[in-house]
Amino acid sequence: MPGPGESSLDFLRSHPGVLRVPSPKIEMVVKPEFLTEDHCTELIRLIDLDRRPSTLADYNGDATFRTSETCDLKVEDEAVKKLEDMLTEFTGIDPAHGEQLQGQRYEVGQEFKQHTDWFNPDGPDWEKFCGISGQRTWTFMIYLNTVEAGGATRFKPVGKTIQPERGKLLGWNNRKPDGSGNVNTMHHAMKVRKGVKYVITKWYREKPWG
Repeated sequence: MPGPGESSLDFLRSHPGVLRVPSPKIEMVVKPEFLTEDHCTELIRLIDLDRRPSTLADYNGDATFRTSETCDLKVEDEAVKKLEDMLTEFTGIDPAHGEQLQGQRYEVGQEFKQHTDWFNPDGPDWEKFCGISGQRTWTFMIYLNTVEAGGATRFKPVGKTIQPERGKLLGWNNRKPDGSGNVNTMHHAMKVRKGVKYVITKWYREKPWG
């Protein structure tokens, strides 16, 4: 039985229309049309109201490593609350373990180079970002629009590239069975070639978020 900060492939695949990415190296699922068009449109509006340049937890000296914009979404907004409730039902994870929902916006040429969502225990910012809530467990990302060209999410270690299509949910376990970070979750938010890309990201932690 998964802990309060965990989900499982069996639980996620119990929902209609959920597909598992066929790789022994990663626990990953895709759910097309998780969100409706209207819900996506409202979330895009909220992201545009309060976006700012994205930042890195462990800065690596590359100013072009992450060039998107970010928005911390407020649960007081009805569209955000509705999404939080949907994710709680879908993931089976105690919402106390969830970070604040975050939106990202990518213009033409913007990207987030290869990275993992889990934190390096030997990194300089480990205590700052993981001292209270622990490591990230699962990531769930939702594309809010279908990008005209580019903007795919490429998982090079498992040979999988996910195309951004409106309403599609992508979820993966950031850790291996022993609890350590899974390097096979390394992924690249590839450059947008035409149009604009909007996504929502929800991260969960080992311990309650605070």
